[in-house]
Amino acid sequence: MPPVTRPGKVLCVALNNSANPERIMSGPSTPAMFVKPSSSLIGHEQPIRIRESYGRVHPEPELAVIIGRGGNDIPIDQALDHVFGYTIFNDITSPTMRTEDTFHYRAIHPSDSEPDGIRYVESWVTYPARYKGADTFGPLGPWVVTSDDIPDPHALRIRCFHNDRVITDDTTENLRFSVAEVISFASSYLSLEAGDVIAMGTALKRATKGSAVQNVDLGTLGGTVTVEIEKIGALRNPVARR
Repeated sequence: MPPVTRPGKVLCVALNNSANPERIMSGPSTPAMFVKPSSSLIGHEQPIRIRESYGRVHPEPELAVIIGRGGNDIPIDQALDHVFGYTIFNDITSPTMRTEDTFHYRAIHPSDSEPDGIRYVESWVTYPARYKGADTFGPLGPWVVTSDDIPDPHALRIRCFHNDRVITDDTTENLRFSVAEVISFASSYLSLEAGDVIAMGTALKRATKGSAVQNVDLGTLGGTVTVEIEKIGALRNPVARR
């Protein structure tokens, strides 16, 4: 079982890694977030179930924060006091379903200069319910290490393995926004509650040339994915193709 079985929310921080900033052509200057359903969670050694219709599916190794004391509008200098502990998260993602659920459309904006009071703005929007939140797309665990045993969450080595091959070898030092910054920012919009999980963003630094996590198509390759974080342990999940 995941160590937190039914959190009120699993809050994920998008593109929160500074190891390869050239990938971001434009974006916000604050954390960008999405919510993953708790029904997607599985525990250590439980299978990631992938249907052929999911298309390409890859792992995303991440440090996860477990909230111990909730709140709103939490100051940055008090944010770490709200952390119960840390665990490992694998943000399983399907780029195929992301493409299928992306709209390219003309958004309607108010306009004082147009006769009918509106203007159209070319826009793209993607909704993550399927491509991030499908069943078993949230391996979590194998346990929670309390915050007193990890005084600095930004000095942890993260590695991701497909079978025995190292795909990613990164460090939480490369997080663009810190744990405290994310907690403070998120709490100004969303009430944080005890048991909430915050996934801090994908560790992306490649172990070798061509070993990007996006190249590991679990739907085709199957096998086993392991995410290892220093001072926490290893989260391992086999792939079950259906």
